[in-house]
Amino acid sequence: MKSITKELWVNTKKPREFINITGEVESLLNESGIQEGICLVNAMHITASVFINDDESGLHHDFDVWLEKLAPHEPVSSYRHNTGEINADAHLKRQIMGREVVVAITNGKLHFGLWEQIFYGEFDGQRKKRLLIKIIGE
Repeated sequence: MKSITKELWVNTKKPREFINITGEVESLLNESGIQEGICLVNAMHITASVFINDDESGLHHDFDVWLEKLAPHEPVSSYRHNTGEINADAHLKRQIMGREVVVAITNGKLHFGLWEQIFYGEFDGQRKKRLLIKIIGE
């Protein structure tokens, strides 16, 4: 059994942003030499997420609009968490979109369904944050 672990650092340009990190994960998988196993990718911050979906700009826009309806940033006074920071909505958005993904590895490749890609979702950005990528297998 082999394993490889890497932290990936992200600093978004906007407070909310979706970034395709599939290429970085695939590069680490290639470096590992693992042919069969699993890959874990998780956000190491409580206002960010990792999820799998289609890499289509209209869908990403729809996610942003939908999440803002479910957990609007304003009015910040409507949240009890906003006692020093004003990011309560980001915590809720992360909870909806999820903390991590696990992808099977088959024949040295991420075993995705059609159109699937891995994304980092940022909901309180414009500062440095990290993700964990851990690949285990043979």
